Amino acid sequence: MKLFKTLASVGGMTTISRILGFIRDSIIARVFGVGIETDAFFVAFKIPNLIRRISAEGAFTQAFVPVLAEYKNKKLKLDVNYLINKVATLLGLFLVLITLLGVFGAPWLIYISAPGFISEPDKFDLTVNLLQITFPYIFFISLASMAGAILNTYGKFIVPAFTPVWLNISLIVGALYFSELFNEPITVLAWAVFVGGVLQLFFQIPFLKQIGFLPKINLDIKDKGVWRILKLMGPGILGVSVVQISLLINTIFASFLTSGSVSWLYYADRLMEFPAGIIGVSLSVVLLPSLSKSFSKKKSADYSELVNWGLRLGLLLAVPAATALAILAIPLISTLFHYGAFTEKDILMTQYALTAYSIGLVGLILIKILAPAFYAQQNVKTPVKIAIFTLFCTQFMNLIFIGYFQHAGLALAIGLGACINAGLLFYHLKKGNLFKLNIGWLMFLLKVIFATFVMALGLIYFKGEIELWVNYSAFSRILHLLTMVFLGTILYFITLKLCRLDITDFFKKTI
Repeated sequence: MKLFKTLASVGGMTTISRILGFIRDSIIARVFGVGIETDAFFVAFKIPNLIRRISAEGAFTQAFVPVLAEYKNKKLKLDVNYLINKVATLLGLFLVLITLLGVFGAPWLIYISAPGFISEPDKFDLTVNLLQITFPYIFFISLASMAGAILNTYGKFIVPAFTPVWLNISLIVGALYFSELFNEPITVLAWAVFVGGVLQLFFQIPFLKQIGFLPKINLDIKDKGVWRILKLMGPGILGVSVVQISLLINTIFASFLTSGSVSWLYYADRLMEFPAGIIGVSLSVVLLPSLSKSFSKKKSADYSELVNWGLRLGLLLAVPAATALAILAIPLISTLFHYGAFTEKDILMTQYALTAYSIGLVGLILIKILAPAFYAQQNVKTPVKIAIFTLFCTQFMNLIFIGYFQHAGLALAIGLGACINAGLLFYHLKKGNLFKLNIGWLMFLLKVIFATFVMALGLIYFKGEIELWVNYSAFSRILHLLTMVFLGTILYFITLKLCRLDITDFFKKTI
């Protein structure tokens, strides 16, 4: 199978999801603006999301996929079935417990995650109520993540990549048509999250049944594979928790800042997540099963070639994306969010955070490529140690930057922390025996940097000031932004062509 074709399919589905995500956020910004209600919802939505990344998408997937890939390549289908049944049963029981604790312990979770809200009782109570509604989302989305991991391992990449679309659809429909049914209109978003989680899980069930791996309850956990997954999850949970703790600390800091800070960071993060998701997450999804397969079959040359391919493609796309994100911050924010209750001040405040975040975009994308290279080896300890070190670095930078840059300082610390994390992952991976850099890396980097510089000059020249963008009609903003994106893309790839960098090489890689 052509690796780039698979990546393009996953990236295409991810793009649809992300575009719908922007539409969702644009509608939320227009209907609810930025203030106490949106701060409350974003905190209530963030907490189950953080735990989900620890319990399912993070530590669980990193431990589960390599073991599942090994079972697929070396054992009978019946053995794979037993493994999936036992793991799904354990995960389900764990999630029921976590969900109950989260719903009943919601006030304590808000005390911990957003202590700045305590001084505003109405804001605190609203956040608690919203969290109690959103928290069961973790149960459904975590099982959906397991379903996605199984489908990805068996080459069904498109279904899991499309699955997040259902959450966006649920939030869009809720915000547009049902908000007036609630005394607190923002409550509709919490219920939309709950419904979105249910839809994401049930959407994948027919596809699991199709490949013959629909999980069944099996309380017998006497399986070496299950215990290996649990053993790998131990340090994995610690490593992923470190990253999520860093984000949680940022929320704590932001809760003490000016009202709206949580929302400005949220909107900036959403814009940064667009390229990070399409490039980084798509590469991670495709590479982890492929790297696990190469490692389990002891094909070290294929393993090294896959990492080289991923790093080159990641940098080819991430460097111009990060540059364009910083330059086009105001056009992007104005086009997507400057409607209704979202003010010109909100544009500027979100821009500061987005520019700071963009500094770390390359690092964030490289982490999505480098970390799976360790997980495929069933080596979780190295990324964990690096993540812990990065946490301390990030929080030290938070203390320095927050006084000078307020909410943007928190974004800057996260961005620089991602760069430190990626650099250390690369250093330790290169120290090992499995990965070696291919010839021609220096010239490749120089060509990418030069092409990005040419693109940046063009974008800066044609960008225009904030007054231009806020006075445009919605149609004019969209048209002007699309023109800028087209111009930047053409300038970048034409310059690469003139520098004799052949991007068709990326299309030829097979799994």
